Amino acid sequence: MELLILNESLLKEMKADVCRCLPDEACGLIGGRGEQGRMVLPVSNTLQGGTRFYMDPQGLVEAILKIESAGMEVVGIYHSHPRGPAVPSATDVQEHTWHEAVTLIWSPEENGWQVRAFLIGDHDWREIMLCVDQDATFLAGEGC
Repeated sequence: MELLILNESLLKEMKADVCRCLPDEACGLIGGRGEQGRMVLPVSNTLQGGTRFYMDPQGLVEAILKIESAGMEVVGIYHSHPRGPAVPSATDVQEHTWHEAVTLIWSPEENGWQVRAFLIGDHDWREIMLCVDQDATFLAGEGC
């Protein structure tokens, strides 16, 4: 997958979860088909401190089952870096196991929150295109 397509309402759902979880990292799954995300499912982060995340195992299983029961697959994983930057950390790369899913990382910037999309491999990562099917200006200039 070289891009992920999301609508504005899914981005708003993720951003709300990111803000709700501060100062800790937020995390969750994106269900969809192919390159199109269709649902966002926040999952509780069992770690605290704002520098790492570990999805609650039961919440993760429940989210996967909900995605599959809707006839979809996991197309993305999202989490936040409340202290920045909006790129995968060494820990993200080391602990990442879902290579077929896009990783979205949320991070605060001077003019609001930004979100970027990545494919993470065994030892590296590369940014891919995140397409929004409506105006995404709500990301800039808005804090939590």
